[in-house]
Amino acid sequence: MIVIMGFGILMNLGGEPKKLEVYSIDMSISDIAPQLEVTGKALAHELHLPLDVSKQKPLSELDVKTETLQHAVEHLLSHRDTMLKYYLYAALVLGGVVYLARLGRPDLSRVEHRQKWFPRIPYIISLMVSVIVAGFLLGKSPNPMEGAVKVFKSMVGLYPDPTAKAAAFIFFITLAIAGNKVICGWACPFGALEELIYSVPILKGLKNRKLPFVLTNTIRGGLFAVMLLFLFGIVGGRKGTVIYHYLNPFNLFNFDFETISISLTIILALLGSIVVYRPFCQFICPFGFISWIAEYVSIFRIRINKDKCTQCGACIKACPLAAAESRVYGKILSADCFSCARCLNVCPFDAIQYGFVFKNGITTQSRETSS
Repeated sequence: MIVIMGFGILMNLGGEPKKLEVYSIDMSISDIAPQLEVTGKALAHELHLPLDVSKQKPLSELDVKTETLQHAVEHLLSHRDTMLKYYLYAALVLGGVVYLARLGRPDLSRVEHRQKWFPRIPYIISLMVSVIVAGFLLGKSPNPMEGAVKVFKSMVGLYPDPTAKAAAFIFFITLAIAGNKVICGWACPFGALEELIYSVPILKGLKNRKLPFVLTNTIRGGLFAVMLLFLFGIVGGRKGTVIYHYLNPFNLFNFDFETISISLTIILALLGSIVVYRPFCQFICPFGFISWIAEYVSIFRIRINKDKCTQCGACIKACPLAAAESRVYGKILSADCFSCARCLNVCPFDAIQYGFVFKNGITTQSRETSS
C-alpha cells in the first residue's frame, strides 16, 4: 500500500492542470471546450444548448449569459479527475483484500476464539481514510459512480477521449472483481461515509429490519435503464441528459450543492444511513448495480463450506443485507456483499471464510442454486 501511494505521489508531481484565466461569452464553444478537456457537445449541454449548436459562434450570439458560462465551467472543472485518487483506491482495495483473506484471522486460531477475528479497527481506519482523503481532501472526482456514468456519456460524444473513460471504468470494475466489491465497501468515499454512520450504535432495533433485495435492486436497475434511455435520447428526444447529475452525492466532497435534488439526495442518504445500510448504494448508485453483476466473477469473496454449515442463521443475523442469506441458501440472485466482514467471526462451526474462489477445500455457494 505504501509503495502504491508513493508511486502515485511521484507520478502526480508537477502542479495543477493548465486552464484559461478568464472565460468570456465573447469566446466560442470551440475556444473553451478544449481547455476544459471536454467536447463541444459536453459544453453545449452544460450551457443548456442543443448538442448540434454552432461551436464557432461567440456565446453572446447564442444568448448565453456570463453567469451561465461561469456555472458550466465550475461544474465541468469539478469533474476533472485527481489522478492520485486512483492510486489511493488501489491501495485501499489491496489492503482490504489482504486483511479479509489473510490478516484478519490469526494463523492456527481456534473457532472458540472467533470473536477476536477480524477486529473492526482496520476497517474503520480504511473508511475514515476514504472519507477524509479520497473525499474531502482530493475532491469528488474520480469516483466509482462517475466511472460508470462517464463511459456511457463518452458514447454520445460528451468527452473527447472515450478510451480514457473506458479505462477508468475498467479500473473500477477490476477492483470490484479482485475483491468482492471491496472498492464499494472499503474505498468509495460516500459509501464509506454511509457505512460509518450506520455503524453508530443507535436505533439498533430498526437496523435489524432489512429491505427486500428484489425491491432495492429493481429500483436501482430501473433507474440505470432510465438513465440510458435519456442519455441516448430515446426518451426526451435530446441526447446527453444524465439523470444522475441531479442525484450525485459526491458533490458533498466539493461542497457543491448546485441543485435542490442533489442536496436532498445527500441529506436523505446520510439520515437514512442511521437505520438503513448504505441506502444510496442500494437504491441509486449505477456502479453499485454494475458491480453487483461483477460479483458473479469476483476472485476473492465469501466462501461457505456446505459440509460444515448447519444453516443456524448466525451469519444471516450479522449481515446488514440479505447477502449472507442468499449465499447460505444458494440463491441465484444474491444480494450485494460489500465485504464488511461482519459475518466472518460469528459462525460457531467455522463454515464461512473469505478467500480465493478457486482454492480447494471450501465450496463457494454464492451463485449456486439450492437443490
